[in-house]
Formats: sequence, structure tokens, C-alpha cells
Amino acid sequence: MDYQPKRVTLFAGHYGSGKTNIALNFALWLKNLGKDVTVADLDIVNPYFRSADSRDELNKLGIRLISSEYAGSNVDFPALPGEMYAVTEDKSNYAVMDIGGDDRGAYALGRYTEALLSENNYEMIFVINKFRPLTKNASLTLEVLSEIETACGMKFTGIVNNSNLGSLTSVEDIVDSFSYANEVSELSGLPVLFTSVREDLFEEVAEKVGKEKLLPLKLQSKIVD
Repeated sequence: MDYQPKRVTLFAGHYGSGKTNIALNFALWLKNLGKDVTVADLDIVNPYFRSADSRDELNKLGIRLISSEYAGSNVDFPALPGEMYAVTEDKSNYAVMDIGGDDRGAYALGRYTEALLSENNYEMIFVINKFRPLTKNASLTLEVLSEIETACGMKFTGIVNNSNLGSLTSVEDIVDSFSYANEVSELSGLPVLFTSVREDLFEEVAEKVGKEKLLPLKLQSKIVD
């Protein structure tokens, strides 16, 4: 993937967009570039904090994960740990922020918005998936985008096309999704930064569209958001 990362990268999108898996894979990509990486899970809507499903694997890779102490439990307690502020205060670390789904989840980002805007070294990426009912076309997708921006007080700067059908995803599904992603891009004025591809399909897709803007998915959280 040919892409120059900012110090902080935020991923947000509709429920089921797959933003958590994208965030984890992006963190892995940063780590492979030799960066010190922290993943911050801000999803206070879903009590399971799904990034936590990959905590052990992230630790082995040397990637720090910050999430609620209630991650993986059945306790619906909308609280974030104080160490979450390390994302904005520690400028030596690259941070990946997994934002809760839709506008409700985006409210949690509000407490960090001022610091992120002040530093102005962030990318806020909208994760889209044409195979989800409420984002099945560009018009519906833009409604979700607007709701999230309004809730968190920040504007998206780019798009990642994560259109997939899980284990049923075919090469054709991914290639066909490019027209949808391009339409969302044209209507929103945001660039499509990259398209995610399951690792076992990567080479076949690359043969058809090139590798420049493809992100191979390696990590897989146990529950896809």
C-alpha cells in the first residue's frame, strides 16, 4: 500500500462496516513500517469492545491496546480509561483510533476533538461496505457520513473501501465495489485511500486493479463489528 500516514488515524463507519478489523490491520501495517503503535478502542456503544478480541495477538506484535476494563464482558458501562488521553498527549507514538459505529459511537470522540484539531496531524477515515443494508448505495452511505461528522465535530479526510461478504467474498465482489466507492468519493469530495482485500484474495485482485491502493487483511477480530 502506497500511503503516507499521519500520526493519528481514526476509523469510523456504519455498524458492520468492518472498521475494527481495518483499524487492527492498519496498526499492523504501521508496526511493519517500524512505528511505535497504540490502538485506542473508543467504542462505548458496544459493551464488547471488539478490538480487545485481538489483545493477545497485538501484545505479541508489540502494539499497545487501550480499551475499557470491561472489554469482553457483559457489562454495559460507557466509560473510557484515563490513559486514553495518551493518544493526544504522547506525540512520539502513532495512534490508531477505532471509533464506535454511527453517530452514537462518534460522540465519544468529542472529548479528544479539540486536541486532535489543534495538533492537525490526523487522518479521519470513513469505512464503507456496499454489502451492508444501510450503506448499500452512495446516497445512504453519505447520510451515515454526515451523521458521524455532526456527532464528533470532525470532518472525514478519506475513505477506505471495505466492501465484503466475509468468508463468501469473491474477487469479483471486490472489483465490482470500486464503482460504488468511486461514486461515494465523487459525491463527498473525499479520496478513496485504499481498498481492503482478504489476504488469500490479494494477488488475484491485484492482478486486476494493481497493488498501489490495496491493504491485505491479516488480523481478524473474533467478532466483526
